This record gives sequence, C-alpha cells and structure tokens, in this order.
Amino acid sequence: MNRFYQPDIATTLTLDEDESRHAVKVLRLTAGDLIEVVDGQGMCYRMRITLAHPKRCGVEVVESVATPTHWGHQIVLAVAPTKHIDRLEWAVEKCTEMGIDRLIPLHGHNSERTVVKTERLQRVMVAAMKQSLGATLPQCDEMTPVMRVIETPFDGQRFIAYCDAMLPREQRKVLAREYKAGSDVQVLIGPEGDFSPEEVEAALQAGFTPVTLGESRLRTETAAVMAIATIHTVDQLIVDSL
Repeated sequence: MNRFYQPDIATTLTLDEDESRHAVKVLRLTAGDLIEVVDGQGMCYRMRITLAHPKRCGVEVVESVATPTHWGHQIVLAVAPTKHIDRLEWAVEKCTEMGIDRLIPLHGHNSERTVVKTERLQRVMVAAMKQSLGATLPQCDEMTPVMRVIETPFDGQRFIAYCDAMLPREQRKVLAREYKAGSDVQVLIGPEGDFSPEEVEAALQAGFTPVTLGESRLRTETAAVMAIATIHTVDQLIVDSL
C-alpha cells in the first residue's frame, strides 16, 4: 500500500500539494483507493481517498494504529557534514532507515562545511522514513558547534569516535563492546579532518567514552552508518538472546 507523510493529517484530512500531486498525478490514485499516511509522531493511518485533487487530496480515516519505534530508546547521531553534501545525505538516509531519533549536524574546528540546509536533510529523512515503513520522523537540528553539544547534558551513554594518530589510541574502546543494549545513546562523528585534540579532551572531561569503529580509517559518512548499525546490531543480539 502506498505510504504518504502528513504531520497534521488527523485534523486536516488533506494531503499537502506535493503529496497530493504524487498520489493523483504520479500514482494515478482515485477516490475510493486506500493509502497509508504517517504523521511522523508514531501514528499510521489507513485512509480512503475521498477527493482525488492534485493540489489537495482529501481522505478519511479507516483505521489508526500507534506505531512506536522498534528500538524503544533514544538514539542521537551528531555528525559533521561532509564537504560533498551528497555523501552526508546518503548517510542520513541510511541511518534514518535503520532508526535514529535525532540528527545534530556538527560544526567543529576542522569542519570543511560550515552551512547545511536542514530542510534538504529533512526531505531525505521523510523519504527514508516512508521507504522503511516507519512512522516516526527523526528530529533534525540546525548546525551546532561541537563544544555546545559536548557541554549540553545528555541522560544516557555518550561516545566520541575519532581516528587521529596523534591522539591516544589506547584510550579508545570498541563501540560494540561498550554500548549497553537498550540505553539512550549519543554518538559524535567528526569531520573529514577529525576532531581537534581540544574537542576530544573536552568530550572526555564531559564523560564521553572514546571509541573506535574498527581497524580501518572510515570516511565520515561511513563511520556514521557504522555507528548506528552497531547500536542496532547490539540491541538485536540482546533481543534474540531472550
């Protein structure tokens, strides 16, 4: 069944112009056809089209189902945008498909990109949410300084991944071994130039656990995907063992 996103669908019973055009012009749906609409807050509605208008497609509720996230805890990814934005968008798409609750684009000392259009990232997230049959849209923050994220309290496990050879590798631990399944978690992934020594030191002082994602040096976008995949894998291993 075709899935659409409309945050205020429960009150308006109308798809916005973009979704209406897709439903009526692209998919050629007509009155009486059934669709699914999610509100990004965890609700999924099975709906019947009542007005197949390409600018304001009207619908009625057939069934509503609360659809909580399958991981059941907070997963926050803070990642420095890549120089080539398409690589960041790829990572955001994959991490949204796997499941995150919040994305924080980071601006650090070695960042090569200082501006990011959150509206563009949100569109990627919406598409990924629908593709993965999710009903909860991750929060997407504006670009935030690394130090501000480090200094902001977070009630859960906090990890910082870095690879600079000048920083003490022996202090870093393996994320898959340190993450406790089911815990609220925040992971910081640095820019292509890595975190600065001062940023790493500030994170350690704030209680972050320094981690490695393996022996290979990963690109920023690969590291972000690897970190989220690791968290979900550890969660699933615990579920499977019960």
